[in-house]
Amino acid sequence: MAGRPTGLSTLQSIGVGTFDEGADESIGHRLFRVVPGHDLDYVLEQSLLMMGCVYKLTREASLAPDDTLVLAAYYLSGMAKALIEDMALARTLGFEGEG
Repeated sequence: MAGRPTGLSTLQSIGVGTFDEGADESIGHRLFRVVPGHDLDYVLEQSLLMMGCVYKLTREASLAPDDTLVLAAYYLSGMAKALIEDMALARTLGFEGEG
């Protein structure tokens, strides 16, 4: 994002946040996983943007039911949840990445 201050946090994502079961619905085979090494301030910013989109999508879907909007909201909320889970654990552990 242009003009975003850098170095606000030395804490980084750790790659434990996941979303959506695989074909066998096994937690060990999730389709999506947070990539480790991202600055947690950026992770928070992205999760907030996603949740803003989820809010708008669910509002629109409630006014004019649309399965596509509901599915989009489901995926975005799951991705935001994975980011937040990863961020929470990284902050709890005080995870600082290499470099």
